[in-house]
Amino acid sequence: MIWKRLRLTLEMIKFEHSVFALPFALTGALLAFRQAADGYRAAGWKIFWICLAMVGARSAAMAFNRLVDAPIDSRNPRTRMRHLPSGLLSRGFAWAFVLASCLVFFAAAGALNRLCLRLAPLALALVFFYSFTKRFTAFSHLVLGFCLGVAPAAAWIAVRGSLDPRILWLTAAVTCWTAGFDVIYSCQDYEFDCDESLFSVPRRLGIARALRVAQMLHVLMVLCLLALVWFLHLNVLALAGVGAVIAVLFYEHSLVKPTDLSRVNAAFFTMNGYVSVLFFLFWAADILYFGRGL
Repeated sequence: MIWKRLRLTLEMIKFEHSVFALPFALTGALLAFRQAADGYRAAGWKIFWICLAMVGARSAAMAFNRLVDAPIDSRNPRTRMRHLPSGLLSRGFAWAFVLASCLVFFAAAGALNRLCLRLAPLALALVFFYSFTKRFTAFSHLVLGFCLGVAPAAAWIAVRGSLDPRILWLTAAVTCWTAGFDVIYSCQDYEFDCDESLFSVPRRLGIARALRVAQMLHVLMVLCLLALVWFLHLNVLALAGVGAVIAVLFYEHSLVKPTDLSRVNAAFFTMNGYVSVLFFLFWAADILYFGRGL
């Protein structure tokens, strides 16, 4: 019985969507190893604990979000069949899952280094805070973006034990990327957000202008990636990766029109999975092939 509830919980939190942020965190880790004097020593264990910390933090955040939003989800025709509103899972089991995920996150942070453990409560507070933002600010998309954006900076700290300000260009890139696709995703709840007085860019600006905001955010993402290439002295494969990201994002935006939101899920789930994976493959190849940076 508990295994069935665990499976349902993983469905509820869309566990497979860890692919969105994890490749960027791993890129941050590889960039940190590239800059380190001792290179890739103990890289395997570091990456293991980084992945475990990512999974723990994201799982806790998603389950907490579902708990906080359950009353709203029950009134939304698009979400009323989610696991908590429909009764497939109990709130008690969901809270136990949040607690277990937090413990996993703290254990992984402690295994990485002392600074990671000290920052772990702040990281959890940030991702939990996001769940309330749609109730009072249209900047909730950027808050969500920052929750994912801290991942590569956190991975850098996990490897080096300190923060290099240059990695914040990747934090900014992931923040803009996530906020952009979240704006696209929220367009499908435009009418519901208006009825419920929830805050979002589509509700504030309308769907057409919201989609333009998403485009601008993705342009900013590309500019931040190019800045990171410059400041960390990356090479042609990293630039090719930026080119691949541009191509996928261009196609993503072609799928969604103000008068036709029928392919939002394809734009949100499929295309953004391609963005993160292709980015990682190109940048990892650049980092490992061209060797140590400056």
